[in-house]
Amino acid sequence: MKIVPGSPFDTSEKPLPKEVILNLEKYYHLNDPFLVQYKTYIWNVLHGDLGPSYLVRGRTVNDIIKEHFPVSFQLGVLAFLIAIVIGIPLGIISALKQNTLIDYICMFFAISGVSIPHMTLGPLLIWIFALKWDILPVARWGTWQQAILPAFALGIGSAAIIARLTRASMLETIREDYIRTARSKGVSEKNIVIHHALKNSLIPVITILGPLFAGLITGTLVIEQIFAIPGMGKFFVQSVTDRNYPVIMGTVLLYAVILVIANLVVDIIYFWIDPRIKYS
Repeated sequence: MKIVPGSPFDTSEKPLPKEVILNLEKYYHLNDPFLVQYKTYIWNVLHGDLGPSYLVRGRTVNDIIKEHFPVSFQLGVLAFLIAIVIGIPLGIISALKQNTLIDYICMFFAISGVSIPHMTLGPLLIWIFALKWDILPVARWGTWQQAILPAFALGIGSAAIIARLTRASMLETIREDYIRTARSKGVSEKNIVIHHALKNSLIPVITILGPLFAGLITGTLVIEQIFAIPGMGKFFVQSVTDRNYPVIMGTVLLYAVILVIANLVVDIIYFWIDPRIKYS
């Protein structure tokens, strides 16, 4: 960010006098040596201070995250739950009904979900459910009705990924020798699927859930723009355009922490899914 030419206070809409820019840079210590700025920033971060927002006087990065990140987090969690609730059952049904009409329908949904981007799916859902049928609100955020369309628009793509991976893993698992042995002993198909095949086939699915969750939390920009949701996405993108260094760094650090925690939770879930996995 420091290599990019220009100053955070260089605005094309309303240019500031050079003297004012120099005073602002001095006020925010942007004219200090780079290593001094870095040391100061790290020290402040370790004390929970992510710095000020250069473009809004009196507002800090902590204030922006505190106000807008919960909205992005709620949207991401809802989309994640939708992805799991739709994707895993769809993959299981598709695997158990391999090469049947049900399998083809499920995989058509999966391929469509992966292929259609958010910027297309969002307006399509608005046109169908809000404008044509008038059963859900068009946009904004605050009620559970307003959360349905953006959560589905964000979660459908992830549901399709989970469905395809679950199907592939389930097909591999149900062909294992221990599944054939269970069937030969007269174990019901329901018990075979739930107690034997499902837990083992979920290990590859669990692997992607951590990065997928972090991606849904941090990848809400397009959906927030389409549905006019006051989340963190627009602040992150706008801060890059405006060279608002503290907002960029604060958002990146926040998203990095989320990714690390999500992957840690996945590692813990491994042990619960497969007791053969041990941690020393």
